[in-house]
Amino acid sequence: MVENFQYFEKELLKKLLLGSEQAFEKIYKQYSTRLYGNILKFVKSDADAQEILQDVFLKVWNNRQHIDIERSFRSYLFKIAENQVYDFFRRAARNKKMEARLMAVSIVEYVHIEEMLLNKEGAIFLEKAIDMLPPQRQQVFRLCKLEGKTYREVSELLQISVSTISDHIVKGTKTIRIYFENNENALIILLIITSSRSI
Repeated sequence: MVENFQYFEKELLKKLLLGSEQAFEKIYKQYSTRLYGNILKFVKSDADAQEILQDVFLKVWNNRQHIDIERSFRSYLFKIAENQVYDFFRRAARNKKMEARLMAVSIVEYVHIEEMLLNKEGAIFLEKAIDMLPPQRQQVFRLCKLEGKTYREVSELLQISVSTISDHIVKGTKTIRIYFENNENALIILLIITSSRSI
């Protein structure tokens, strides 16, 4: 089944390289829905997600002659989308009105690191920010926000009260937020982050 799909896709890509609009439309139908959903998760706006989606496929069409049909087209496509979303947030970070809107819909909390779009770069900035916290606050933050443990689980593990854990998280988040806001690249990643895990 997978082999049949890969063969079918490769044949479509061969036609796309030759300028087939029909092949392009089939590829669009194959990937657009899922790609749109991923983009929407980050930009929080249907209009922006639709615009980015169109930009992604416009790049595919304009650069079709450079597509390597022997490599994963899905990875190629999602990499273009990742770059487009990154560019979107870079522009937003320089636009105060857009930044304010994005900050309003992006709760300044921190999810599991694997949920970051730019996970490698995000991990670097997040680790640097966490390293600035006092030792116990670092431990609490990592357990709650990176490992996904509840406040109660951490309370039992570290033998400290839930209220103390909550205080660590609040103060730790404030420190990390200041770090992110003072760093342009980190700010872009901050804007991409969605909601945190629940207590």
